[in-house]
Amino acid sequence: MAASLPTSIEHAMLGAMAVPRFADVQAAAQAIAPHVQRTPLLRSAALDAIAGGPVWLKAENLQTTGSFKLRGAFNALLALNAEQRARGVVAYSTGNHGQAIAWAARQLGVPATIVMPVDAPKNKIARALAQGAQVVHYDREKQSREDIGMRLLAETGGTLVPPGDHPQVLAAQGTVALEALEDLPAEVRGALGLFAAPCGGGGLMAGCCLALDALSPGARRVAVEPAAFDDTVRSLASGRRESNAAGARTLCDALQAATPAELPFAINQPLLSAAVAVSDDEVARAMRFALEELHLVVEPGGSVALAALLAGKLRLEGRSAVIVLSGGNVDMALLQAVMAKTDA
Repeated sequence: MAASLPTSIEHAMLGAMAVPRFADVQAAAQAIAPHVQRTPLLRSAALDAIAGGPVWLKAENLQTTGSFKLRGAFNALLALNAEQRARGVVAYSTGNHGQAIAWAARQLGVPATIVMPVDAPKNKIARALAQGAQVVHYDREKQSREDIGMRLLAETGGTLVPPGDHPQVLAAQGTVALEALEDLPAEVRGALGLFAAPCGGGGLMAGCCLALDALSPGARRVAVEPAAFDDTVRSLASGRRESNAAGARTLCDALQAATPAELPFAINQPLLSAAVAVSDDEVARAMRFALEELHLVVEPGGSVALAALLAGKLRLEGRSAVIVLSGGNVDMALLQAVMAKTDA
């Protein structure tokens, strides 16, 4: 039976928001289908042997713009009316959400302004700019991206599309799990043992939990975070949203959320089975495994669920698993450094 969820929560910037349901995930899948890739489920005999059971990899690193974020971006922008589209959108992002908003905005003829930290990967900044978006930089240690976003909204009259606290964004991220479940062999779908995905603010995992709760209620749902940003691990333990230490650092630039986003946590708290954390060294080894064994380039944040599996932090006990590779946008210099660091 599906766990009960609150009907709405209060959010400081967006006001009262309806918590999305599985029906919203299904509607999002139809809305975004013409605009996004249906990414493949991949298999690896080497990975199955290490994991001790069959593993399917949902390769969102192969998505247009290189991450799952395009799903939420299109769903949110498609929901805008003509007047809202004309006024444009504002988004804040460490990179992948910004790229996705910039891409979707260009396809739909919507002006876009992206608030990005000055230390965001250069390739992510460049790709947002290449799509015609305006990029506003900020210092993540000294400035609030939310405050900057609110100022830009006041100046432009635009619509805010945050990476997590947005019902249409969150519902569309759930299409990652919906597609995976639909594409699994029928005999596996109903008996799936584990679904694990990267977790920053928690939007991807929250959307996926909605699909899993409806279609594969027996599967364990595990969010995976960097060790320095294990706010979901601690929040599930305490029952309230915990913050990460100021000045914390991780290889996983895409997962540096200060605290779980409010709307995703309202879903994840009752529906997640667990959250685990992985070290940067474990992430680096997973990136190398993906490159050498799977022939895939996966960015650090996109590799954390695979890292947890390889490190023995996710137990299959012979059952099947879906592991999400959530993004593949990595600077070449960083990829080279990771390969050098993990060279035996």
